[in-house]
Amino acid sequence: MHVFTIHEAPNAPADRIDRGERLEFIRDGFNPLAAVLPPLWMIGNRLWLALLIYLIGITAMDVGLNVLGLKAPVIAVITMATNLLVGFEADSIKRWTLRRSGWSEIGTVVGRNKAECERRFFDNWLTAQPAIR
Repeated sequence: MHVFTIHEAPNAPADRIDRGERLEFIRDGFNPLAAVLPPLWMIGNRLWLALLIYLIGITAMDVGLNVLGLKAPVIAVITMATNLLVGFEADSIKRWTLRRSGWSEIGTVVGRNKAECERRFFDNWLTAQPAIR
């Protein structure tokens, strides 16, 4: 089963159909690309502040571990563990970025795949929304 959170942009259109088309569905779960290549994943998702924080953090960690005298294999393992953490928290990073941009979380849905989750969400959401707000 997949869990998605649904987010709505600030200044959403008045028409519910237009609003529905602009909603962002973010899957909750491990992201292997974010774990293997965090900078490329962040660039691909336009997470610029998260990328800056990641690069500063990794650089500071690398310098700090070198100052402590740890050997390269140990530093590599710690870096891989950090990247694995990014893979587990990738969706939270996306949600954080959306919140910072003024988006609001309007729901959560569970289903077998994204299409089923979208159908379930819109079955309930569309009927509860006025045609124009």
